[in-house]
Amino acid sequence: MKSVRDAEAIILNLVQPLDKERDIEVVDLLNANNRILANSVISPLDFPHWDNSAMDGFAVRYEDVQNSSAEHPTVLEIVEEIPAGYQPQSIIQIGQAARIFTGAVMPKGADTVVMQERTKREENRVFILAAPKPQEFVRHKAAFYQAGTELLSAGIRLNAPEIAVLAAAQCPQVSVFRRPVVAILSTGDELVTPEQPLQPGQIVDSNQYALAALVRECGAEALLLGIVKDEPVALQDAIAYAMANADVIISSGGVSVGEYDYVEQILASLNATVHIRAVEMRPGKPLTVATFPDPHSVLYFGLPGNPAAVLVTFWRFVRSAIKKLSGVAGGWEAEFLKVIAHSELRSDGKRETYIWGKLLLIDGVYEFSPAGGSQSSGNLINLAQTNALAVLPVGKTLICSGEEVEVLPVR
Repeated sequence: MKSVRDAEAIILNLVQPLDKERDIEVVDLLNANNRILANSVISPLDFPHWDNSAMDGFAVRYEDVQNSSAEHPTVLEIVEEIPAGYQPQSIIQIGQAARIFTGAVMPKGADTVVMQERTKREENRVFILAAPKPQEFVRHKAAFYQAGTELLSAGIRLNAPEIAVLAAAQCPQVSVFRRPVVAILSTGDELVTPEQPLQPGQIVDSNQYALAALVRECGAEALLLGIVKDEPVALQDAIAYAMANADVIISSGGVSVGEYDYVEQILASLNATVHIRAVEMRPGKPLTVATFPDPHSVLYFGLPGNPAAVLVTFWRFVRSAIKKLSGVAGGWEAEFLKVIAHSELRSDGKRETYIWGKLLLIDGVYEFSPAGGSQSSGNLINLAQTNALAVLPVGKTLICSGEEVEVLPVR
């Protein structure tokens, strides 16, 4: 049985990121949200594109107004009005100013903007009532970004801020990694779909739906293979199909030691190498991780069947694997926070224990509150609204209210 840390390291070492030559596609910028940038972006534009005003006011020569005050205002002639989008026509000379608005191009000769609240205007004259700082309220050309340098790095996830940058850089299309394909199948004769009426002993296959949502949250495509009965031939056919059509395979159920758990023998028949059979954690101990021989290079996760165990093992391991596979440049490992326990947390201490619940901001301090009711791996109901997992390490049986606990955010 592997420790959780060892299991994470093994899984991430097995993941081969998408290829920078074969696995790239070009998408329109409006379709680029949550995609992974495949190539660095270099822009021919400076940001700002030109010196411009950061304030509504008057563009002046600093040396003309450096001694201005309410008692001794400097009086300047207004020679031009410059709104945003207008190219200045004048060169500001001694004793002159231009009315200027936020974002407008600075006129030649001017080097400072005096905000309008510190001025008084009378027809074509402006009284400067306070001395500004040199170059105050001027955004200089290339102050934010210099043309020809790297604007965005390959391997970052594109969200609203990055998409805004690309739009401003006039990149209407962008090269991204294709979405990884994750095949999902559920095993068990007892499983039915949500549309089917329940018979005694049957269970609705909620795992298929949960995993599909989780996979899509990671930016991958979910290939849903449905429910596979506890029959070796059917299971082998399903996994073989997934091998040919997906980058990752996730099955739930069938990885324990029962008489109808066939996953292990199916993997052997498909020449898979099993790297992990169990992990020292609760819930999620019966976790199988395997790889298939080339040319498939497909990574297989055999998750437990219980709903809480499925979610916990996905959040702890599978999410990181998909992140690395998708082309994200780094930071694949699960990231934990240290927060305050809002109430008592218990474990038997025999395995690393994950307790689901909510990360809350209370009086400016983040606290973790466990879900009410049973923390049984079969209790799907109290998983609703979970946004974090508290972790009790091996040997730790109690974390008291008010003590610090490690938490894995999951949303």
